[in-house]
Amino acid sequence: MLPGVNSVHFTGTTLPGGNMWWKFIVEVTNEYKILRGMISYSALWPVGCLIQQTFEGKRLKNYDWERCLRYSLYGTFVSAPMLYTWMRCANIMWPRTDFRSSLAKAFTEQGAYDPFAIVLFFYGMSILERRSQREAGDEVRAKFWDTYKVGFFYWPVVQTVNFSMVRPKNQIVVAGFFSLIWTTFLAYSKSSQKQQSIEQAI
Repeated sequence: MLPGVNSVHFTGTTLPGGNMWWKFIVEVTNEYKILRGMISYSALWPVGCLIQQTFEGKRLKNYDWERCLRYSLYGTFVSAPMLYTWMRCANIMWPRTDFRSSLAKAFTEQGAYDPFAIVLFFYGMSILERRSQREAGDEVRAKFWDTYKVGFFYWPVVQTVNFSMVRPKNQIVVAGFFSLIWTTFLAYSKSSQKQQSIEQAI
């Protein structure tokens, strides 16, 4: 073993000290489950942004990396904690995992959580773009309903499956996978030209 390098022993095999850090990370994320979502969303949200930019025709040489950073920050520090809190509350209100309870969670989410999350997304991302509060509010008014209508059909199916078939400690990660699709759609809605046309009309 090299001087100054720690080792961890598993079934008679000596592994590099880096595996100790990996074990520590696993233990911490098991203890503090919110970190699972934050780590997942720190990658999923910018990936969704990249997918949307690819649909725009952009490639590696002209991707908007600053936009990806904004999505990563928002996904990590806003979306993941907010979704984790909602799922904790939903599991407390409906502790059973049968189909009826899962359906109730999913449709309650559409009425209580999703409208707030969509408004916060458009408003918060606009502020991260250094736009004024008035511009952020205009974008919310322009894009909220179209986005909400899509989410109203998409998320009940996703969350019913998630709440009824997935263990609570993994629900935010599974939701994160489907969130990649949703984030790509949000990125599309965010970059659409509808807001610009409204501002010109004003």
